[in-house]
Amino acid sequence: MTASGIYVYGIVGSSHGLPPGAVGVGEPPAPVRLLPVEDLAVVVSAAYPGLRARRRDLMAHQGLLMALAETGPVLPMRFGMVAPDEATVLAGVAARGSEHAAVLERLDSRIEMNIKITPVQDNLAALIREDPVVRGIRDETRRHPGYEANVRLGEAVAAGLRRRAAVAAARLPAEFAGIADDMCSGPEVEGCVLNASFLVPRRAEGRFRGVAERFAAVHTDRLDLRVNGPLPCYSFVVPEPVPARA
Repeated sequence: MTASGIYVYGIVGSSHGLPPGAVGVGEPPAPVRLLPVEDLAVVVSAAYPGLRARRRDLMAHQGLLMALAETGPVLPMRFGMVAPDEATVLAGVAARGSEHAAVLERLDSRIEMNIKITPVQDNLAALIREDPVVRGIRDETRRHPGYEANVRLGEAVAAGLRRRAAVAAARLPAEFAGIADDMCSGPEVEGCVLNASFLVPRRAEGRFRGVAERFAAVHTDRLDLRVNGPLPCYSFVVPEPVPARA
């Protein structure tokens, strides 16, 4: 199959080697190589037509970045970034070489941990006890039942559960003081009251998880908390480091 560009995984230091047997996206998996750029190197492979966000390719992309991060910092690209040719990659990286080097230094020995928080959906009694607005709508619905009253009550309950979870979730970032080096709010996710990523020293992953688990246990009547990671440090690399198209 004829290649249709250069698939870019990320940027590493010039002394950073590839993991043994490293392969990339595509079917069959494309061989991965390094493009040297002064004190840096760009991790690339051939890009082929028809590349899609299939699970195998998503896992190959992330798996390669995580394997690279085991032996040194990586400035990651998001999945599906393709440059037209090597010259474009080399010129883009060289033009911002000092900036890339500074980011690599900041990411050294660090990982990204993501937390998503959603409201608990089955604690109506506590909500009614604590929220006078919802309690008043509940009482009004009992006095004047009907379809519209039930809809109004359902909307009030959903909003109230979300408020309870959001108030508790707002306390979480402070819990990671002294553990995380940075925090970045992620895009809105349907149903979530918090979607945030934290830049965490690799050695502190266990402490980070422990804090998250204890916080979830304390607020189990208000929220569900999910920890994702370790992840490549996507949230702490802005803008994308190489001129490319998705």
